[in-house]
Amino acid sequence: MRGRPSSWSGVGEAYAASYAELCTGTGPSLRALLGPGAGRSLLDVGAGTGDLAAAFATDGWIVDAREPEESMRAVAGRRHPEIRIRGGALPALPDGDRAFDAVVANFVLNHVPDPRAAVAELRRVTRGVAAATIWIKSPSWLWAEVCERAGLSAATGGRLPADKDFERTADGFARMLQDGGWPAPHVIEKPWVWNAPAAALWASVEGGVAGAGAYYLGLDAGDRGRFQRAFDSLIAERAPHGVLALEHVAAIAVMRRDPTL
Repeated sequence: MRGRPSSWSGVGEAYAASYAELCTGTGPSLRALLGPGAGRSLLDVGAGTGDLAAAFATDGWIVDAREPEESMRAVAGRRHPEIRIRGGALPALPDGDRAFDAVVANFVLNHVPDPRAAVAELRRVTRGVAAATIWIKSPSWLWAEVCERAGLSAATGGRLPADKDFERTADGFARMLQDGGWPAPHVIEKPWVWNAPAAALWASVEGGVAGAGAYYLGLDAGDRGRFQRAFDSLIAERAPHGVLALEHVAAIAVMRRDPTL
């Protein structure tokens, strides 16, 4: 669900089998903040497998979705044929100024090369409300621990240049949004526990999803074996029934052009 780097190419099925469930964790909060649609229009940017877009549709929103990755759109079309989804990515969406009553970007701004330009684009296409989320605490620590157990150097990089990056906290997110033109964004933190099936976690790396998946697929056969054995040992210690309780924290932001919305 992203303004996608190359590590997301072709991973729609693997994402659907793994992190799609995790990323719906912000859905109830976003839906509560935006309220019932009552026939108003909403654009879901970086819609991924379409699960959040479909949830908004049940709230009475008329939903359009944009997703740059073809394999994600294929999954979304199969899961939610009622949702109109087509290509398009930040910071250059194929939509007119103020075309929608609301726009949502769930875990998209973590992945774009210029977050402030992306934020400005979200503001451009809404005439009412914009909402966005980022990770404050994500599964990356888990894969770093797996690497440590395996005696492998954890993946480095992935950070933006200093002039593009921002502090991954609620306050840092708010400052970045203001830099991108959001007036007085309201930002909250949302902690929750994802009871992650071990099979789903492994599907994410084996399928090349996100940074950890790209890292795993870049290993040679011997190091992949070490990585998998380290993962299996961690699961055996902490998830004897095959489910690992993982704490996550997101920052959720809302900007209203019209304070009555």
